Amino acid sequence: MKDKIAIIDMGTNTFHLLIAQRESDQFNIIYRDRLAVKIGMGGINDGYITEGGIHRALLAMQSFKNIMKEHGVQEAFAFGTSAMRNAKNGEEVVKRIKDLTGIKVNVISGDEEAYYIYMGVKAALGLGDDRALIVDIGGGSVEFIIANQDRISWKQSFEIGAQRLLERFQKHDPILQEEILELNAYFDKSLQPLFTAMEEFKPQVLVGSSGTFDTLSDIFCIKHDIHKTAEEVETPLTLEGFYDIYRELLTKKREDRMKIPGMIEMRVDMIVVACCLVNYLFDKFIFNRIRVSTYSLKEGVLAHVSQGSIR
Repeated sequence: MKDKIAIIDMGTNTFHLLIAQRESDQFNIIYRDRLAVKIGMGGINDGYITEGGIHRALLAMQSFKNIMKEHGVQEAFAFGTSAMRNAKNGEEVVKRIKDLTGIKVNVISGDEEAYYIYMGVKAALGLGDDRALIVDIGGGSVEFIIANQDRISWKQSFEIGAQRLLERFQKHDPILQEEILELNAYFDKSLQPLFTAMEEFKPQVLVGSSGTFDTLSDIFCIKHDIHKTAEEVETPLTLEGFYDIYRELLTKKREDRMKIPGMIEMRVDMIVVACCLVNYLFDKFIFNRIRVSTYSLKEGVLAHVSQGSIR
């Protein structure tokens, strides 16, 4: 295993770069970057990545390649997720990235994505003996994992990510009540396997993984004058705090959402439908607590690489 490695999570909305350095028998993260690439925008529900999306992907990967060179990275692991695994032109995108940057992209299944997310959350949080429902809301897919610190009881990836929901259901801004009802009906239909698993395992803690939950935590902390650092692997958010933010988001247009302290450009469009999904889960099931893990897929991959599990 090389001494300095890079992991790239090529999400439907955001590309993430993580660089880690080996120190004795473990890897320590020394650099992070993220870019709003939005490869799913405009084509995700039709099963293709637009030329604009490909162009943004190539620019992002070249930027990451330059950063990796500056840091002396010796090996890179790049992972394509929902948008790339479902796109009819996904193989073409992988080839164009390889031709331009030399980076080989591994397009992973939803099941693999869910497993790496669990490994990332497990590395960040002490999940304990009681099962939790881990939720990772991406642009293309949403991963649900029921697990404790020791094992996964159930996991499944659903192609109902926030970019898909945004383009299919949210036609007005602010979102209309009728559109929320349509979303909820869609969740009723799409998430039947989750209902069965929840009934069997009955987790009472919801763990939000990265993405939307990071932004919700940022907004919550600013509202309540809570200081947090960039190094924290678990960040604050309460059930009451979520409901407070959710009610505010429902009433605001995009420009007004951007004025909310803690909101960021790469989340502002999709955060409404993403929060509609979170609210749906809180209405459907009984949770006594919400936790937020800043670790997700890329940190889960790092845990595997550290163990020599990925070649």
